[in-house]
Amino acid sequence: MSIEVTEDIVKQELSGIADPDLGHTLYDLDAIKQVRIDGKLIEVFLELVQPIQWSVQKINDACVNVINSIAPGFDSEISFSEKPANNSDRQILKNVKNIIAVASGKGGVGKSAVTSNLAAALSLMGVKVGVLDGDVYGPSQPTMFGIEKQPFNAVEQPDGKVIAYPNEKYDIKVASMGFILDRDEAAIVRGPMLASYFSMLFEQIEWGPLDFLLFDLPPGTGDIQLTLTQKIPLTGAVIVTTPQEISLADVRRSIAMFKRVNVDILGIIENMSYFTPPDMPDKKYHIFGQGGGKNVAKENDIKFLGEVPLDILMREGNDSGKPIVFENNAQSTVFRNITTKLVSEIRLLNYSKMESVDTQISI
Repeated sequence: MSIEVTEDIVKQELSGIADPDLGHTLYDLDAIKQVRIDGKLIEVFLELVQPIQWSVQKINDACVNVINSIAPGFDSEISFSEKPANNSDRQILKNVKNIIAVASGKGGVGKSAVTSNLAAALSLMGVKVGVLDGDVYGPSQPTMFGIEKQPFNAVEQPDGKVIAYPNEKYDIKVASMGFILDRDEAAIVRGPMLASYFSMLFEQIEWGPLDFLLFDLPPGTGDIQLTLTQKIPLTGAVIVTTPQEISLADVRRSIAMFKRVNVDILGIIENMSYFTPPDMPDKKYHIFGQGGGKNVAKENDIKFLGEVPLDILMREGNDSGKPIVFENNAQSTVFRNITTKLVSEIRLLNYSKMESVDTQISI
């Protein structure tokens, strides 16, 4: 005797599926918004914590497997949507779901190269991505994306306010002082001028809707960095380092700075971790030391997102204006894996903030 398949039965069976990032079931997350049966078609509508692009395939497959087991002979169709981002209290960048600062305690660790490749890896997943180059003294992103000679497209509004539109390459929007000042001019910007330039980058750039805005912070932990992290409504921060001890000391200062301004640290990325000769793919030479980034992450209870090897192909990609993620090689795979881990941390953080809001409302 066969049991009639009902919408309630389907919902009950799907409720036990776990979100791979959050570790909670679809029932716990109140993710199953509707189940509809139309003849031999079962439709399921899920609402998940954003960003969802990295999780939908696993959850879709799990749902299909459950439906196949309880309703053989039925087709299934799983639809996904995102829970609304809680950005209503922002004064700026309200159309950006996730604003991620990419920071380093010192220069020379490859922070800007890491930023451009993270942006590329995100873009390849079909999300809308922007990069805000906050380094007035040494803007690198125009070079990283091969758009050094492209000025901002600026439009004066009827009220006299000027709105600028970011340049775009590889479906990634980029805004940088490098589009306004040449290198010699950037080097002499000081005081009130600096504040004015930053205000323009934050308030007069029309980004449009974005899933991610990566904010390439100036290196260091001084007043400029502190002011920027307070002015922009950051979702969280990623810290880039190299393995040697002098860089790790600066990482600790960066961690202290973000904690001081209550910015969540999403993870640490170690760049230039080792060198593998092209003719000896099994060899790893740890030129700058070994395990430093992983150790400082562990001692501060921060997620270690991964190691990026020293590779001439990455340097060539940076110089030519095409992030290495767009190539099909080992370095590209490294960045894609790091990005997947980063997105998981962002989802966990967004969920924890939603939980906090729900708790406050229920009291």
